[in-house]
Amino acid sequence: MYKFKLENEGFEVDTASNGHDGFELVKNRRPHLVLLDLRMPHMNGDEMLERMRATEWGKDISVVIAANINRIHAPWRLHLLDFDRYIIKAHHTPKQILEIIHEILGMPHFKN
Repeated sequence: MYKFKLENEGFEVDTASNGHDGFELVKNRRPHLVLLDLRMPHMNGDEMLERMRATEWGKDISVVIAANINRIHAPWRLHLLDFDRYIIKAHHTPKQILEIIHEILGMPHFKN
């Protein structure tokens, strides 16, 4: 759903089905922004973010955490890591998430 909405808005979107593949994808593609879930197989989102932030190439990539758990119940290490926004997926429509991404990337223009 997010991939479709973002591509429809003109973004180039890559997806990964688990944290390990996501980390490798980010490492190889160096995107401007990562929409990161916390609960993923093979490597949780907080571990992926920690590993990403520990690299030279990953320390400046914008990150939006999109999870279905309240921030106070998020893994402890997430509170020590740098990210741009924490959103609860169930509380945001794809359009609202797109607006957040535009805001973070400094892109006020929308097609829809």
